[in-house]
Amino acid sequence: MSDADRPTETHADHEHHAAEGPGYATPQAAIEESDPEEVAYVMGLYVGTDVDAPDFLAVVDVDPDSETYTEIVDRVEMPNRGDELHHFGWNACSSSCHVEGLERRHLVVPGQRSSRIHIVDTKERRNPEIVRVIEPEEVFEYDLSAPHTVHCIPDGQIVISMLGNADGELPGGFLELNEEFGIDGRWDPPGEIEMNYDYWYQPRHNVMVSSEWAAPETYYPGFDLEDVEAGKYGRKLHFWNWEEGYVEQTIDLGEEGQIPLEVRFLHSPEAAHGYVGAALSSNVFHFFEEGGEWHAEKVIDIESREHEGWDFPVPGLVTDLLISMDDRYLFFSNWLHGDVRMYDISDPANPRLADRIRAGGYFGDPAPVGDRELAGGPQMLQLSLDGERLYWTTSLFSSWDNQFFPEEGERGSVMLKADVDPRKGTMSLDEEFLVDFGDLPEGPARAHEIRWPDGDCTSDVWQ
Repeated sequence: MSDADRPTETHADHEHHAAEGPGYATPQAAIEESDPEEVAYVMGLYVGTDVDAPDFLAVVDVDPDSETYTEIVDRVEMPNRGDELHHFGWNACSSSCHVEGLERRHLVVPGQRSSRIHIVDTKERRNPEIVRVIEPEEVFEYDLSAPHTVHCIPDGQIVISMLGNADGELPGGFLELNEEFGIDGRWDPPGEIEMNYDYWYQPRHNVMVSSEWAAPETYYPGFDLEDVEAGKYGRKLHFWNWEEGYVEQTIDLGEEGQIPLEVRFLHSPEAAHGYVGAALSSNVFHFFEEGGEWHAEKVIDIESREHEGWDFPVPGLVTDLLISMDDRYLFFSNWLHGDVRMYDISDPANPRLADRIRAGGYFGDPAPVGDRELAGGPQMLQLSLDGERLYWTTSLFSSWDNQFFPEEGERGSVMLKADVDPRKGTMSLDEEFLVDFGDLPEGPARAHEIRWPDGDCTSDVWQ
């Protein structure tokens, strides 16, 4: 890495060195000390399909030495229908390293449409179970709804970004849970922001960055270009004072930063560099601190493509991105175009395209794995801690799926995998790996976010 800060200290050097909490001492320790993933937890959904069944948490066997490799070996069914499980997270990560007795054991699983929050105990990794449910009425008391990103925070508590108020309108905010999974209240002073979506924090820089989607009442029914023209979709990044919980700086990304979704800092706790993908504009912005202020510059631009049946060029729609644990590579998905890209970010301000895979979408290979035709494009990504296996699913959001890839609800999603060579900067599709969410007893299901029991590249933060 040429100009991003490299970690120069070990876990033992910082002030909490005497405590033994969850996680790995450093990002490099996560790479070197972790075992290859054996199971994946994957969101499974029936919202927006013809199947009358509750959403579920799928336990997928990803151990190539197992007899049930690529199979869904267990499912945790939610107690209610219509949750629209979306993103989820751990109760603890490496940022909680100083909280003795805390374990990275419980998954916090929100329902995007219901605002119901499920707590799942994964002590038995292949047989997790729900141990608590926070009902929507408890959430609405804080004038919040539509939970999205779940992060543990350094003191052992949990903060969840919320995209709307109790009526599904703006503004959104943040909900805080305690170690016992009770609601502690709002993390933010109401009114700090209007729109909300994803967030990530970097304690050593006392900063958190949050992005913007729209009000639930806007995006729930599906995408409407008139809503963009009416300014109902976001294009700003908010930089917060992490310790005090207020916005210190907002950057308007402009017309080229429409709908900024996933935000990621580099994993090094010393780094003041990160990226955000602007879905509709199909760009990637690099944000960084310089001269005491945060800046954002477009560094990757995906050109729209003409397609028969579309009245305007099809945007790539950058819907997810992640950074390898060694901070060397950036991966992101173009959901509509149907490709996954890998960029070398050794120089964070000048990403270099290293490789890409085309699979599904409007322009990718429609049948990359056996005879299974793909209905959607690459969407939620997850990378192994050692950076050698990249997995993805194909569902974005039920109403948006039904609008752009209606067969996703009819055929169900798939989970695919690419083998990554970090030394050469290449990817190759593993044509033997297919998890078919279209082949389930109740009927085809959607598949969304992926997590590993020992932490992953989109949930672990160091302080």
